[in-house]
Amino acid sequence: MMRLGLFGSLVLLLLGVGSSCGINSNLMFKTPKGVQERSDSIPLRPTTEYTISRDDKFSFTLYTNGGKRIVENMAGMNDAQVNPEIPEYIVRSNGTAELPIVGEIMVAGLTVQQCEDTLAKAFAVEYQEPYVQVKLTNQRVIVFPGNGSDAKVIPLQNNNTTLMEAIALAGGIADRGRADKIKLMRNLGTSRVVYVLDLSTIDGLKYADMIVQANDYIYVEPNEQVGREVVQSAAPVVSLLSSALIIFTVISNLK
Repeated sequence: MMRLGLFGSLVLLLLGVGSSCGINSNLMFKTPKGVQERSDSIPLRPTTEYTISRDDKFSFTLYTNGGKRIVENMAGMNDAQVNPEIPEYIVRSNGTAELPIVGEIMVAGLTVQQCEDTLAKAFAVEYQEPYVQVKLTNQRVIVFPGNGSDAKVIPLQNNNTTLMEAIALAGGIADRGRADKIKLMRNLGTSRVVYVLDLSTIDGLKYADMIVQANDYIYVEPNEQVGREVVQSAAPVVSLLSSALIIFTVISNLK
C-alpha cells in the first residue's frame, strides 16, 4: 500500500508538471472574449501626411541656386561626380536636430515638405537660393507572418508600400498563419488602433493595395495547434511515467 501511495503521488506530481506547461503560450495580441474587433472604416490610403517625431532619422541634400546643379547634371552639362556618403541626423527627445552650419533646428511635428522649407530658410543665411531634399531613413513596419521565428522588420523604401508588398517582403504568410485574421496595429496619436483584415477570399483584394505607414505592426494570427502542442508537452511526462511504471513493476516483482 505504501508503494502504491508513493507511485500515485509520483503520477500526480508528473501530471501537475505536464499541465503547467503552456499550450500556445507564444501567441500574442489575443483579443479578449467579448471585445469587438474593428473590421470597418479601414483607411486604404493615409488620411494625413506623416510628421517627423523624436528618434526619427533623416538625411538631406543641399543645392544652391535653386537646384541648378541637379538640372545641369541631368542634362550632362557637368562631369559625373561620385557623391559622398550622406550623413544621418537623429531627432532628439526635445524635437530638434543638430545640423552643420545652422546648428539646432526644430523638426518634430513637420512633414517632409515642411522640413525641406524650414531647412532651406535656415541655410539661406549662408547660401544663395538653397534647394533642400529631405529623406526619412528609418521608416519601417514590423511583420509577424504567422510564425514568431519568421518575424521581419521591413524598411519602407517608398511612401506607397502596400500591405501585399510588406507581407511579400516578409516571406509571405507562414504555413501556420491565418489569412482570414490579419491584425494591422497603427499608431494614431497616443494609442494604437487595431484593424482586422481578411485576405482569405477574393473579397480581401481591396485590402491588398492599402498603403502601410511607418511604425505599423502587421500581425498574422497563427492557428492554435493545440493537439500537436499537447502531444509535445505530454511526451516528457509520458516518458517519465513509463520509466516510473517499469521501476515500480520491477520492485513489485522482487518482493
